[in-house]
Amino acid sequence: MQICPSKIRICQEIAQLRAAGKTIGLVPTMGFLHDGHLQLMRRAAQSADAVVATIFVNPTQFGPNEDLDRYPCDLNHDLALLRAEGVAAASGHA
Repeated sequence: MQICPSKIRICQEIAQLRAAGKTIGLVPTMGFLHDGHLQLMRRAAQSADAVVATIFVNPTQFGPNEDLDRYPCDLNHDLALLRAEGVAAASGHA
């Protein structure tokens, strides 16, 4: 699995996969992956040649009284789960 630490790098990886003639199944997440996310990865793998996942905790999805700083993050665990699912590339940062 290619780990892409930036938006530019994940775009480059997707371009390489497409240049190789692969279709892409993108699964965007906010991390702290669970079985529901993994089911989405499996579904994407059924309909695309390569699965790409993103992990991005988007601050704009939190309201003024919600605690962004307490959102659970475990990037190493998430990446291990993605590897086990056979994801081709992941862009992740918390």
